[in-house]
Amino acid sequence: MTPSVDPISAPAVDEVDPSTGLTAAEVAQRVAAGETNAYEADTSRSAASIIRANVFTLFNGIVFACFGVLFALGRWQDALFGFAAVANAVIGSVQEFRAKAALDRLALLNAAAARVRRDGVEAEIAPGEVVLGDILVLRAGDQVPADARVVTSRGLQIDESMLTGEADAVDKRPGDDALSGSIVVGGDGDAQVVRVGADAYANAFADEAKRFSLVGSELRDSINRVLTWVGWGIGPIGLLVLNAQMQVAGGWRSAWQSGAWVQAVVNTIASLTAMIPLGLVLMTSITFAVGAARLAARQVLVNELPAVEGLARVDVICLDKTGTLTEGQITYGDATVLVEADRWQRVLGWYGTAPDANATARTLRGPFGEEAPLEASESIAFSSARKWSAVSFAGAEGTWVLGAPEMIFGASATDRNDPLGAVVIDRAASGRRTLVLGLAPASLTAAQADAEELPAHVRPVAVLTFREKVRSDAAQTLEYFREQGVGIRVISGDNPRTVAAIAREVGLDVDEGYDARTLPDDDDALADVMEEQHVFGRVSPEQKKRMVVALQSRGHTVAMTGDGVNDALAIKTADIGIAMNSGAAATKAVARLVLLDGRFSHLPDVVAEGRQVIANIERVSMLFLTKTTYATLLAILFGVLLLEFPFLPRQLSITDGLTIGIPAFFLALMPNAQRYIPGFLRRSLSFAIPAGLVVAITLTTYTLIVRAAGIGVDEVRTGATIILAVVGIWILSVLSRPLNRYKGAVVGAMFVALVVIFSIGFARGFFVLVDPSQLTATVVAVCSLAAIIAVEIVRAVQKRVIARAEATGGTPAIAAHPTDAPRRPIPVSIAVVLVYLGGLASALFGLLFLLARYDVPGDEVFEVSLIGVGIMLFGLLSVAAAAGLSHASGLSRVFVTAATGVLVALQVWSLVVSHDWSWWSAVQIVVYAVVVTGLWAPPAGGYFRPVLHAGRG
Repeated sequence: MTPSVDPISAPAVDEVDPSTGLTAAEVAQRVAAGETNAYEADTSRSAASIIRANVFTLFNGIVFACFGVLFALGRWQDALFGFAAVANAVIGSVQEFRAKAALDRLALLNAAAARVRRDGVEAEIAPGEVVLGDILVLRAGDQVPADARVVTSRGLQIDESMLTGEADAVDKRPGDDALSGSIVVGGDGDAQVVRVGADAYANAFADEAKRFSLVGSELRDSINRVLTWVGWGIGPIGLLVLNAQMQVAGGWRSAWQSGAWVQAVVNTIASLTAMIPLGLVLMTSITFAVGAARLAARQVLVNELPAVEGLARVDVICLDKTGTLTEGQITYGDATVLVEADRWQRVLGWYGTAPDANATARTLRGPFGEEAPLEASESIAFSSARKWSAVSFAGAEGTWVLGAPEMIFGASATDRNDPLGAVVIDRAASGRRTLVLGLAPASLTAAQADAEELPAHVRPVAVLTFREKVRSDAAQTLEYFREQGVGIRVISGDNPRTVAAIAREVGLDVDEGYDARTLPDDDDALADVMEEQHVFGRVSPEQKKRMVVALQSRGHTVAMTGDGVNDALAIKTADIGIAMNSGAAATKAVARLVLLDGRFSHLPDVVAEGRQVIANIERVSMLFLTKTTYATLLAILFGVLLLEFPFLPRQLSITDGLTIGIPAFFLALMPNAQRYIPGFLRRSLSFAIPAGLVVAITLTTYTLIVRAAGIGVDEVRTGATIILAVVGIWILSVLSRPLNRYKGAVVGAMFVALVVIFSIGFARGFFVLVDPSQLTATVVAVCSLAAIIAVEIVRAVQKRVIARAEATGGTPAIAAHPTDAPRRPIPVSIAVVLVYLGGLASALFGLLFLLARYDVPGDEVFEVSLIGVGIMLFGLLSVAAAAGLSHASGLSRVFVTAATGVLVALQVWSLVVSHDWSWWSAVQIVVYAVVVTGLWAPPAGGYFRPVLHAGRG
């Protein structure tokens, strides 16, 4: 909705002579009266709204209510989950405050200076120093600082697209309004300020223009969808669980009278808080923030944090030639005279020294601007839409026209058989920008100048060439994108042959560019052209946005780079807009990413960060969504079966923290070059739902078995916590594959931390963990092994299904470097199978050996515990590293070899400690000897990659 500011209803101001402007005294009088353009914009989003959005949410309300209830009941030990919610709210608020500060800096009205005429002298002042009645001197590239009324116009054209959304530049004549915030794209003129400060259109428009909007993010949208689903289910499921816990306590009346309702409420809170994936939101916020900080260190400003993700999803990037592939600094080349004409050099000097000369025309000052300038009688200013300008001089008949050859002379400029066409084609093919200077016999009339009509009977006088320096990093960057499967479209207003020559210079395989003047009007036909062609010349500002929309209509995720005002709408329309810091202020204001030092080579860094964000959040989301799934299913199953919930909230804090929260933090920030493929939520749920189902069924089965055996409630909870911890660690290791030294350290550290908690007296007391009986230990071991095998099956099936989906209908975006996997030797294949089987067996054996510590003399407890933990840990790590063996990872071979060596040593130690021969240990030792032999046998030598080349992802 646009603001209700009517340009026609501007207050009356005293007319001022445009040639002199206001006097110093008049300016002082207006400043004293407060009639200045000073304006302090309201913030785009209030602090209260940010706090409200991050603190007063449904899930925070549930968590903090549960937190308060536990404190009121004196069960503060079970309220540890509240700290995660506090951290989430704080970090979310901090990130939005950062976004708010960035938006407030990107005010719509951010022109560097305003040009005014006072006391007959032109001066540049700050926009806030403009006063009511000032005469603004407007030239191409200026941003109008305050609402004004045009008093003189020489082909003045203003782009109001940033305010109105209308793409076409508007011709302005005396009496027309020039709105603040609009951009002068052609001609020049004077305008008198009629409205300033808060009353100006741009400032009235600011609230709408700076509305807090977010770039499209598959990660954020998917997570919000999950939160919505959980939000709908948490109420009914909570009531179901509460009823079950009260029934277990003897019924509602009995539980209330006996005080057992307190434990029922605690159990219900444990089930509800486990369902909420609060940490997933936290990890996403942290990952986006860290990615943005890393890019800022590389001189890339991220205006919206999810834009870090965005470029990794891009599969087509549209590049503006000037300022992107080239440095944007144009130098004059040479002139080829076609027809002798008097004073053509002085005419070029006039073009070079004209007040409204653009960057190309200004390069003519040096070679042609030394003589006294001619006096123009009538002129038509240059326009990027028509791509030519014209001028007639006093005392001389004729009109000189300077512009793009094709726009002035049509087909003859592209015909090799025409003298003009032959020169233009030859110069353009070398990568030079070409302009033609022509002469018409008749002088311009005032009517023709106002109508901006091309003079008749123009004949070419000289062809001018201009050079642009190609960026040194352009070829390397484009090669990177080609390797990643990203389509490249080069878009420019220059001659198609010039654009194609520059494209070839940076490594693109193109013959000739496509002339955008022949683009079809039909959108579907335009989309077909955009799919087939890659280099476009003579593109008008209006066509750039149509090109982006056409690509998006074919399912592409489009990035657009540029620096000019005429790029602003296309950049705003693109999925990811990228602006150069040297570009127009309006262009930077709508871009998602700004390259602060203008180096195109930073884009691969952005892609790398985006990949890391997507791949790591996908991995982390599987952890959190698995927890949400099994917590929800457990709540439903235990509610229907009227079973006491098998965890205290504090016990879930153990498994949440050490199998999900803490490792997720490290995994979310690790390097990861995995390719991006759409379908983040589908892939995450394809693992999380079946894995969560496995965990829920396992815990329910365990509970039914031990309950039937008459095991006490504390022992039941301890066993359930052990199962959840072991299976949770296994899920963590499965999702961390292929394992490297960093992820191995994280998984190992979490496992050791769990064992420490289960071993230290204080921790066991705080978390209410007791020594399990032989029956409970056996059930725990069997259930854990069954769950581990089921999780392995789930992951294998999921990866196969995803691979098939990608092969048949997946949309490749930015892919990893293609590699042809070598054929795996038979000894290696045997070793891989044995590592999986031996690792699983070791994990089970280690768990049983660890639980046996309760039946050994006190002086042997530590030794038995250490052996059991070591066998479990290294068995788990060897299985995790086995995935790398399948991908020819030399690092995985070394890792598995080291792990098997440790396992052999631990098995030998177990034989010594137990003082008895164990065929189980002997078989394990033989298996690992076969594994090492298979991995290092001669056939494996050419299969594995060198360790130094092993990936870190």
